[in-house]
Amino acid sequence: MFLSIENVEKSFGKDGRRELVLQDINLRVEEGEFVSLLGPSGCGKSTLLSIVAGLGNPDSGRLQLGGRDIRKPGKERGMVFQEAALFPWLNVEENVMFPLKGSMSRDRMRETARHHLRLVQLSQYGGHHPHELSGGMQQRVSIARALAMDPAVLLMDEPFGALDEQTRMRLQDVLEGIWIETKKTILFVTHSIQEAVRLSDRVIVMGTHPGRILQDIPIRLGRPRNLHAGEMAEYEAHILGLLKTENDKVEEEEMRHAASH
Repeated sequence: MFLSIENVEKSFGKDGRRELVLQDINLRVEEGEFVSLLGPSGCGKSTLLSIVAGLGNPDSGRLQLGGRDIRKPGKERGMVFQEAALFPWLNVEENVMFPLKGSMSRDRMRETARHHLRLVQLSQYGGHHPHELSGGMQQRVSIARALAMDPAVLLMDEPFGALDEQTRMRLQDVLEGIWIETKKTILFVTHSIQEAVRLSDRVIVMGTHPGRILQDIPIRLGRPRNLHAGEMAEYEAHILGLLKTENDKVEEEEMRHAASH
């Protein structure tokens, strides 16, 4: 089931004016692909992800999943946010079971939750409550909860952004393992070049003012990936060059704006 984004534009009101946030976004994500959206702050990558999730609508353009228009949230799209957003009064297993209520028997819900906790390497923590877990473990519960719904596409909005570097790298390992096992289609927002190259089949580099796609870069490396491989460094250097040019342009625009006022 492929994801198609065609000619999408989005603007927001600001000081009585409309600011174009996304312009002419065209992107196709094939079934089973891991695609990252990477770009400077303000380029609209999280806005685009929320539109794919059905949490907002574009001003123009069309989004489809498997040939069906996306206009509102649906179970075929699972969302993982930067914060885990778990229910503190439920234990880990119950948190993963929660979105399954009404769709299957309680025994089946429990079996499904336990399977996905094994996937994220938390099978021993089903009876714990969120406050008893580290931030990284809480985020793994959030991933398990989204996967338990068996979505066609997993949408991830900087899920590791608030974590320390060691935990972040550990969860990259976990997520790569989950993707290799499940072959879920993943659309992943990140600020980290290393993370994007490490995890993705393709990296979509975005520019800002307005948000647009600068380059669609296939990452032609095997898995699991060696963080210190020269090929990874080459991809990272190329992307860094693209973003430096974009950031320099934004800085020049800010300086001109400041000078005019």
